[in-house]
Amino acid sequence: MDIRELTNRMNTFVSAKGWYETGTKRPQTPRNLSISLSLEAAEILEHFQWREEVVDKEGLASELADVALYLLQLASVSEIDLEQAILNKLKINATREWDQA
Repeated sequence: MDIRELTNRMNTFVSAKGWYETGTKRPQTPRNLSISLSLEAAEILEHFQWREEVVDKEGLASELADVALYLLQLASVSEIDLEQAILNKLKINATREWDQA
């Protein structure tokens, strides 16, 4: 499965919940999705609070999936080809110099 198929599945889910409808309590705007993405990313940190290793791998996987789904949705409503954006960024990063420290 690729990014496009995952995005299609996310769009199907959001449509089924009615979150694209006018008046929904979960409007799929870039702002709202950015906030949700940030909140879910912060929840990943809870898995490492006071420890260095992963204790709850299933819980961490669930939080990572939440982040990925919000990222896919944000790219979709912003009309960004996330797959191409990632490939472009990898190309740019390949030419960058990174600190050794």
